[in-house]
Amino acid sequence: MTVVTFWEKPGCGNNSRQKALLVASGHEVEARSLLTETWEAARLRSFFGDRPVAAWFNRASPRVKAGEVVPEAMDEAAALAAMLADPLLIRRPLMEADGRREVGFDTDLVAAWIGLATPAAPMSEACLEGEAEHPPCPAPAEG
Repeated sequence: MTVVTFWEKPGCGNNSRQKALLVASGHEVEARSLLTETWEAARLRSFFGDRPVAAWFNRASPRVKAGEVVPEAMDEAAALAAMLADPLLIRRPLMEADGRREVGFDTDLVAAWIGLATPAAPMSEACLEGEAEHPPCPAPAEG
């Protein structure tokens, strides 16, 4: 069993399924809100590893979908500044376990890192909003 700190958007259906898979795999999940966490640039940066800047972004963010934020046009400093100002831009989940930090939920990566049971259905990071059985995630609380 591994203790996984899991930063999520509270109410996100995908994050709920990802946490359930971790628990079904025998891990303990400590869920935290990605939106209310006090982030600093260096700490946030540590989750992204050697991924290109564009891979740090949540493609389902309203600002990305509207074209207001173009991840491919941003450098590291601009991306971090934007994410600190608007945590909805951060790709999720962010996870930390055994001294390692990761962004996103790539089942192959997570399985190799801490071990995963085989998911009952394919696991995706894509927002399932719009599918009849998956209502939109709730809007973040003002705070």
